[in-house]
Amino acid sequence: MNLSIELAGIRLRNPVIAASGTFGYGEEFERFADLRRIGAVCVKGTSARPIDGNPAPRLFPTPSGMLNSIGLENVGVDAFIRDKMPFLRQAGCAVFVNVFGFNESEYIEVVEKLNTCDDIAAYELNISCPNTKHGGMVFGQSPELTRQLVNVLKLRSRRPLLVKLSPNVTDIVELARAAEDGGADALTVANTFLGMAIDPDTFKPRIHTITGGLSGPAIRPITLRMVYQCSRSVKIPVIGLGGITKAEDAVEYFLAGAAAIQVGTANFYDPRAPLHVLEGLERFLEKKRLSSVRDIVGKLKQQ
Repeated sequence: MNLSIELAGIRLRNPVIAASGTFGYGEEFERFADLRRIGAVCVKGTSARPIDGNPAPRLFPTPSGMLNSIGLENVGVDAFIRDKMPFLRQAGCAVFVNVFGFNESEYIEVVEKLNTCDDIAAYELNISCPNTKHGGMVFGQSPELTRQLVNVLKLRSRRPLLVKLSPNVTDIVELARAAEDGGADALTVANTFLGMAIDPDTFKPRIHTITGGLSGPAIRPITLRMVYQCSRSVKIPVIGLGGITKAEDAVEYFLAGAAAIQVGTANFYDPRAPLHVLEGLERFLEKKRLSSVRDIVGKLKQQ
């Protein structure tokens, strides 16, 4: 059985990726899981300067999911290169760095600094951030801003660009095509959904920032639909993300057209979740007498 894949020119030992923001910098999970068995680790969002994140409470469990408003807490690109990459170089899996900024120049600064750092396989662009130079409009909610940002970074990047789309749009296919037109090498579909929760006893929001990002199994049917739509509308690979907790969930995404998948929220309660998904995927392929994940990608049968 051959689980290796090629994603945007990157050779991965398997298509299971630990999602950004749920797996720290990899080192936090080393004592629980053998990182050498994971296809890739996508580290938490990295910005031009350190960010402390939002005040608590910033996590709240929901039925079959979770609300979070971490506020993109991270050590900043300089400390990431200095303090985090030495471990990641020895981790034995591909390293994807999630990149974000609040204006175009901040994205450029992060990418250009990362360009000088060895052993990074790809950049994943988080475009779900408000553009402070355009009145707070979120990059990923505007096809034109998406196209422009991706194009600018593609010209400066030494590595493949994966663009992580926001689901909080009217037509995600339009954004997928805009990212592809800008030069994206692959898409991650999708980021979290905007949601909220209220405490009926105190009348206060459960999250300090009132709203937060909804993730987990509750969103899987919606992101699965988005992956299906995007994979049929662009020529670049699509990575499926949203509510994957077991191999069968991953198989759904592959059948819908995903070339690889990311495991996110499940990492919060099961630090071995990516490995459990991988092991289940191996059993599934063996049961179906298939030799590769590629044998099921996009193979959804019509009624």
